[in-house]
Amino acid sequence: MNNSEIKIVIADDHPIFQRGLQQIIETDQNLKIMAAVNDGEAALENIRSLKPQVAVLDVDMPKRDGFAVLKAVKEENLSCNVILLTMFKEERFFNAALDAGVKGYVLKDSAISEITSAIHAAARGENFISPALSTLMMNRLNRGNSSLNSPLDSLTTSERRVLKLVAEAKSNQQIADELFVSIRTVEHHRSNICAKLNLEGKNALLTFALTNKQEI
Repeated sequence: MNNSEIKIVIADDHPIFQRGLQQIIETDQNLKIMAAVNDGEAALENIRSLKPQVAVLDVDMPKRDGFAVLKAVKEENLSCNVILLTMFKEERFFNAALDAGVKGYVLKDSAISEITSAIHAAARGENFISPALSTLMMNRLNRGNSSLNSPLDSLTTSERRVLKLVAEAKSNQQIADELFVSIRTVEHHRSNICAKLNLEGKNALLTFALTNKQEI
């Protein structure tokens, strides 16, 4: 590997999409994929150990989602610029990502044509936003740089569903049954929610959910 190569870690839990992304990235001789994993915990471990310049992370993946990994990267002062891949065109996710310090925000349906440009921009410390999201960027600029009005804005749709059911005082088993997921998945969502909302203590999540029930 030469000194001009940009080291990259990829994390996405959809194998076909991940392989396609790898193939596109590998067509650029200046880009070097150091690891490709399928969950956020493995992504963070590889960022810590391999020290890539850029991490390309799916917003919605097991164990730690893209937002949770981004938060850990910032808190640990890891020298890695993060690009989030997303299916969401919702403004609250977009603003939450930029407020959290993401360098790239790329829509999955346009990632094949945009990902190499996004990686090069992130490696230079510049921002890259999918052109299809230009309206969201203009809305953000018109309102000022920070648009994160509520800590709930950083939660994914799945996490909001879990939090809403927590607010109804349902058990992990009941939540798992209602959402057709495993208890382990519910536990991961609860952990991610606590990390994003800085909640600590045995009943902190339930207390928060009950207090903010109308906003969820």
